[in-house]
Amino acid sequence: MSDSANIVLRFLLYVDLMLLFGIALFGLYGLKKQERISDAVLPLRALLIGSAISGVMLSVVGMVLMVSAMSGESNLGELRPHLTMMLRETDMGMAWMTRLIALFIAALVMLFSTRAPELALWVAATAGGIALASLAWSGHGAMDEGIWHFAADILHLLAAGAWLGALIAFTLMSQSRNLQSENHVRLLARAVMRFEFVGALIVAIIVVTGVVNYLFIAGPNLDDVLPSTYGILLLIKVALFAGMLALAALNRFHLGPLLQQSLRDGQYSVAANTFRRSVRVELFAAVLIVGLVAWLGTLSPQMGES
Repeated sequence: MSDSANIVLRFLLYVDLMLLFGIALFGLYGLKKQERISDAVLPLRALLIGSAISGVMLSVVGMVLMVSAMSGESNLGELRPHLTMMLRETDMGMAWMTRLIALFIAALVMLFSTRAPELALWVAATAGGIALASLAWSGHGAMDEGIWHFAADILHLLAAGAWLGALIAFTLMSQSRNLQSENHVRLLARAVMRFEFVGALIVAIIVVTGVVNYLFIAGPNLDDVLPSTYGILLLIKVALFAGMLALAALNRFHLGPLLQQSLRDGQYSVAANTFRRSVRVELFAAVLIVGLVAWLGTLSPQMGES
């Protein structure tokens, strides 16, 4: 498998599993009971079932291509024993099988979510979190013998998934056609308010685990990292993250309160559209960061020096 194909597959799988975990989690803290089964607010069932199925397909394709590249075999019959060995005898294979089981559970429970939407979302969020955490077995943390780097990797993934899922949810809820309804704008404003504590916790976890991960990977010395491709990509990632923090602060301290005030005044159109544009820019930056993470996971700090 070429490096570019590997990066693209990693990126798609990261986004997919983050969406599954983050959207399910958002449904629990951002929406109320009846809203969880109403497609008028968010198409939760379609999003979660679709992402679970996509996660299975991407995982299967990724495993087959990876084993093919490692073994040098392209024929499926000749590849089968290598796949069996990878799945049965390696930690990565066990993580892969755990991911597929979790994804099947998430898809199955959401098929019957109308009967008990809150329970279904709890199960889907848990299964999505397990599936997302399984990606840590293909990251830098899995290469260390200690538990702390690995744990930081998992927490970083989960926090990033929660943030990306919330941004996707806010983007869908703030589509232009939805902002024509005052009731929908009120739902959006309430969800923004409910995200305040969750968002602060997400940012704290991402910052702490990001620093921990960097120290484990490269150490405190920046001199050997910055000239490399890894260092350049890392700087771009940090710059984008700083931009996301600025936008998040704008939403939290200005646009969110402005949206609430505009609803009280009965003139919410400008505030709602401004919030929509801000969230879209933040989501674009988040997707770029996930792409950089997918690329960085294939590099080491000493690789690709400029």
